[in-house]
Amino acid sequence: MELWKEVRRQVLTGELSRRAACKKYGLGWHTLMKILAHDEPPGYRQSQPRVKPKIDEFLPVIHQILIDDRQAPKKQRHTAWRIFERLRDEYQFGGKYTIVKDAVRDWKQSHQEVFLPLSHPPGEAQVDFGEATIRLAGQETKVALFVMTLPYSGAIFIQAFPRECTETFLEGHRRAFEYFGGVPRRISYDNSAIAVIEVLKGRERKLTREFLRLQSHYLFQEHFCLVRRPNEKGHVERLVGFARRNFLVPVPQVDSLETLNRQLQESCQSDLQQQTRGKPAPKGELLVEDQAGFLPLPQQPFEARRVAAASADSQSLVRFDTNDYSVPVKYAHRQLLVVATVEEVRLVYEDRLVARHPRCWSRERTLFEPIHYLALLERKPGGFDYARPLENWQLPECFGLLRRRLEAADPRYGTRSYIRVLRLLEKFSLPQLTEAIEYALDIDVIDPESIRTIVEHRAERPVALFSLDGRPHLALVRVETTDVAAYGALLTEVLP
Repeated sequence: MELWKEVRRQVLTGELSRRAACKKYGLGWHTLMKILAHDEPPGYRQSQPRVKPKIDEFLPVIHQILIDDRQAPKKQRHTAWRIFERLRDEYQFGGKYTIVKDAVRDWKQSHQEVFLPLSHPPGEAQVDFGEATIRLAGQETKVALFVMTLPYSGAIFIQAFPRECTETFLEGHRRAFEYFGGVPRRISYDNSAIAVIEVLKGRERKLTREFLRLQSHYLFQEHFCLVRRPNEKGHVERLVGFARRNFLVPVPQVDSLETLNRQLQESCQSDLQQQTRGKPAPKGELLVEDQAGFLPLPQQPFEARRVAAASADSQSLVRFDTNDYSVPVKYAHRQLLVVATVEEVRLVYEDRLVARHPRCWSRERTLFEPIHYLALLERKPGGFDYARPLENWQLPECFGLLRRRLEAADPRYGTRSYIRVLRLLEKFSLPQLTEAIEYALDIDVIDPESIRTIVEHRAERPVALFSLDGRPHLALVRVETTDVAAYGALLTEVLP
């Protein structure tokens, strides 16, 4: 560039003639003309593409292979090396691998998709699930990350769950809406089976019942991306990785998911102080504008649950999500409903709640409630010491003493009498029955009916005084006081 500038200056200002410039700088006449015609070197300009005799006739074959690959599974598409092998073996290609690789690269670069930047007004959200690894109670565990983002403000909400499923999907929405203080008017999703039963034409979808229940409660409008078009919710796609890198590095070590979720919510709150590139204000200030476009939270709470039909087997167990949960033995062989949330599993027969268990997120586990099997054991007391549901059932010391005394007093029916006492747990709490047994042992009255009487008496509560609050019409009622002196005449009257 320095030589270019000097030649132009001397010739165009008249210091040197053109011939003198060619002689002084060793330039050809055409080169000098090019320097004088352009302010800077124009660079190499090729009028026609360079001929590639080895590969040109095979380019249509390469392009067709790559076009056909778009319909093949991603993990079974042609590599450049595989295309080279096919050209060599099937089409007698005589060139080398490098020119095939260059041809494949050129075609892919010219056919890469270009995405249109999208506008996001306030009050819209995007939702997605991600995955991360944590150390939970000392064990390396994979968790599902529910992420909701607000593209306008850049605010993010993230929670960790044991697994991606209907219950966690619904619970994530409930927590996100409460965190943001409102419901986004429009939420974008991918085509997850949790929400979509069937993808119809265009953007039409057949939606699951639980997603429709969520939408009916919160009244937001859904937007599902076209198939294989995750860029339509690219904001949340990027922020899933952002949250993983910034909120979960180093790998968290926690004793429970509740602890981790509190930490994640604090991280989301701190992130509101950051300002996204190209935005006029920090996320927290823009969140106020997002909230102005929200729908209000419903007054009634939403229960994030999944309902499924199931039947109790001959062991009085109901299988749900690969795990078995016990119900009282009188419901064995019956059809029940399973109502599952993130925290618990409830089992319902007709209109009655018959059992509830903490939710188990492991696989192929059995959760017993010993009380469910006491009615069966009363009929079969010989299996009391071998019943699997009663394994590791920790009862207060007074229960063991009561059993020994009942069996000593009546070797034949003592165990059955003890089971009848345990069945009082079907109605009363363990502390209530424990107090009654301790009192019965103190006064040496240990038969089941006496213990029942004691616990029922202790559970009775005195009747509260009747209140007229809310019943103003009763305050107007007047009851005359009875004059008992009138009955005195009956004592003095002489009978005929």
